Amino acid sequence: MKRSNAPIFWGLFGAGGMLAALFGPVLVFITGIAVPLGLILPADAMSWPRMQAFAQHWAGKGFLFAIIALFLWHAAHRICHSLHDLGVHAGAATRLACYGSAALGTLLAAGALWAVGF
Repeated sequence: MKRSNAPIFWGLFGAGGMLAALFGPVLVFITGIAVPLGLILPADAMSWPRMQAFAQHWAGKGFLFAIIALFLWHAAHRICHSLHDLGVHAGAATRLACYGSAALGTLLAAGALWAVGF
């Protein structure tokens, strides 16, 4: 019986979906509505020095990496299966394009967060 790597991708899809459901609306509200309109948070809540300090802290790096990477893997898996529903069967090229872009985005996010420094 051939071993499958599908559980890995389904796990990343599930984790990304959970984060998208729990944190996605909150991130949209904070970054798109609350801070620009001055609601709830102070006007300088997302200023460059504050965001740089957040990205330099190990917990901030971990949060940003988890959000970016898992959102990418969730989107890649959803796109791959949506293409199948549209009649584009998931061959090696389709899977490579979907999951390869998620892997590349994950590596780029890790590199960018590493470059921010500690």
